[in-house]
Amino acid sequence: MAYQPKINQAKTEAVEDIKGILGNAEDFFFTNYRGLSVAQITTLRHRLRELGADYHVVKNNYANLAFQQLGKKDVSDLLAGPTAVAVARRDSGAVAKALVELIKELGDKLEVKGGLVGESVFDANQVNAYSKLPSRLELYAILLGTMKAPVQNLAIALNGVASKLVRTLQAVADQKASE
Repeated sequence: MAYQPKINQAKTEAVEDIKGILGNAEDFFFTNYRGLSVAQITTLRHRLRELGADYHVVKNNYANLAFQQLGKKDVSDLLAGPTAVAVARRDSGAVAKALVELIKELGDKLEVKGGLVGESVFDANQVNAYSKLPSRLELYAILLGTMKAPVQNLAIALNGVASKLVRTLQAVADQKASE
């Protein structure tokens, strides 16, 4: 008879809970939260929640199993030591930016270990660089400004031609009146 490993129901449920937390999100940032007070973690969670993200302290083994079962890239290197995961459900750039800003506020108490953005695994330096990119809303504003510029320039040019014609006709009328 072959050895059948005993399956611990509590561990299976813990992995399922983490899978539920990770849900259908595509972007995750892994942090070391050691040294943060409860108030600081609450502030961090509140700021991330405003950006559509969740922040959860996880057990590394369970989280690693959950990522594997969800078919995500291998992030086992990022799951070492005390780990909390920021789960970005909307704009991951804004979440990365918020984490980097909080690191500046909290000092060495919060550390970004890395991230999983789409299918790319980022180290801490890459997450820092990613945080400096424009957010989705900023990109939309740039795009709309770029699309609006030719129409705006055409309107200015057409308005300039019409106003120049009016000024020329007024100058001719003034000249005729003075003669």
